[in-house]
Amino acid sequence: MPAREKRGRAAWKRTGGENTVERYDISTPIAFQKGYWRFCGQANFNFQLNRVILWDGGRKEDIEKIGVSVTSSEAWVDGMKRLAAEARAEGRTQNEIAYRRMTEFFLYDSDPDKRKTYEDAAALFYEFYGDYFDKGIVTRTRVPYGKGYLPVMSVKAKNGKPVDTILLHGGNDSYFEEFFFAMLYFAERGFDVYLFEGPGQGGVLRVQDMKFDYRWEKPVKAVLDHFDLKEVTIVGASLGGYLAPRAAAFEPRIKRVVGWSIFPDFFDVVIADHPGAMRSAIGGVFKLGLGRAMNGMYEKMMAKDELVRWNLLHGMYAYDAKTPDEYVQRIRKFTLKGIGDKITQDVLILGAREDHFIMPRLFREEYDLLTNVRSLTLSLFTDRQDAGAHCNVGNTKLALDTMADWIGQRKREAV
Repeated sequence: MPAREKRGRAAWKRTGGENTVERYDISTPIAFQKGYWRFCGQANFNFQLNRVILWDGGRKEDIEKIGVSVTSSEAWVDGMKRLAAEARAEGRTQNEIAYRRMTEFFLYDSDPDKRKTYEDAAALFYEFYGDYFDKGIVTRTRVPYGKGYLPVMSVKAKNGKPVDTILLHGGNDSYFEEFFFAMLYFAERGFDVYLFEGPGQGGVLRVQDMKFDYRWEKPVKAVLDHFDLKEVTIVGASLGGYLAPRAAAFEPRIKRVVGWSIFPDFFDVVIADHPGAMRSAIGGVFKLGLGRAMNGMYEKMMAKDELVRWNLLHGMYAYDAKTPDEYVQRIRKFTLKGIGDKITQDVLILGAREDHFIMPRLFREEYDLLTNVRSLTLSLFTDRQDAGAHCNVGNTKLALDTMADWIGQRKREAV
């Protein structure tokens, strides 16, 4: 059996000089908040503020205090630090975890506080939710990988024999702790679940300095081998909408694929909101090997647009690139073009009608690439379902139930 990873303790002092944290009551029913709110006018900051509440454990009334002031990465960090301090003073540990974690989100790799902020938030998370681990409900494992390891959290189906085994992971900017309750919910629905971080994600990036690798079948193989898993459904969120199908193209132990986002080609996603003529021109520049000439343009765009700034600075950090052009060259490898016909499994793709990252019209591109799949199901959710934002963040239960129902149906058809 895999050895459990030791839990760290929170590194900061508590009220009265104590170092302990009141733990989360694991008898609390698993529930997901529903809704999507306008806190500020910038689409990406507004999405991330909703994410703090809906995926990370923040409070709407707290986010309302800072929403209108979030106009830059620096303002975001200042606001989250303030909310974390208030939550700590009032003993609201779950909220504090959310604000500490998301403080780190907009700290760039050049900031000396970035790693410590990440590690403090992670330590507090594992302390607060410690009963899940100490009581054997969730197991933490380090799977050897390269010169380091892949962290895995796993849980068994709540009621006897599992419907299936799910391999769950995030995407471009995720922390796997964000999917903790999604993992537990899948277990309640009757699944064994293995939740992991790969290169470029969470602590694998921030602590071990492993950068993204477009060959996602490599970390997937390591996890499947380590736990001797023979047949799984893989679920990948956001960029995971590319990563999971990519792994399936090369890994026969994957029998079903869920892309929790439309993601046929990273470069196409990045330029999808540009006019057609501009997309063609930009593509031509890179085909001719003239990408370096665009670095000056990228610098000007970063100065004017916070989303561009974050995308490029985080991208250069996570994809091991020294310039914007080098980053773009890296992400051009993250594509299903040329391998889409190798994906032969049942596939479910979930989209969001008002996704500010990914244009819904890319459904057609993905459809055209997946020519040999056993079955293909496309689901596009809307604001009327509170699920129109990226990864359906406003209605997580709807997304998870859709996945669970689809997996069950595919399993029954395969009998």
